[in-house]
Amino acid sequence: MHRKYHIRPAHETDAAILCAAERRIAETPGRLVSHPDELKASVYAEKIRALAAVGCYLVAEKDGVIVGHAVLEPVAPRVSLAHVFTLGSMVVHSGSDGQGVGSALMQALLQWAQQRPHIERIELRVREQNTAARRLYEKFGFVLEGRFEKRIKLADGSYLTDLMMAWFAPAPPVNSTTPRRPA
Repeated sequence: MHRKYHIRPAHETDAAILCAAERRIAETPGRLVSHPDELKASVYAEKIRALAAVGCYLVAEKDGVIVGHAVLEPVAPRVSLAHVFTLGSMVVHSGSDGQGVGSALMQALLQWAQQRPHIERIELRVREQNTAARRLYEKFGFVLEGRFEKRIKLADGSYLTDLMMAWFAPAPPVNSTTPRRPA
């Protein structure tokens, strides 16, 4: 648990709160890919239920109020991609920006991932102009891997660039009694 926030798994009963928070943020063009009317509480409840066994859906609470949430999920149900997860979303709810909510959630997600040796890579996409989020991801070891020019088209006809970033699990320590192969 983070000293300032209580981080816990999301419950299906949180779905309406999480959906409402994302709808509010989505009102600002480009903050989220979805438009507010595309977000449905039932979809959040379904995702929470689905990820209970295979992923990580966390909420951050302060004084019993949800102030952020984040989703870590498998990229695909394929053997060759079983080691890759994606940060499906990381949302600091309106009014809680700049207070360490994102750091608390990211720390908990990476701790969860590091307890699962099969997770070797986490991918995410972030808007190029979202410098606060990019700094957060870099702080936790994510590196830039690519650019998606004109990926998001806004209502006014302008475009936003998405950046692809990835985190790689630290290599397991080398056992000092295991002989090393020659280079």
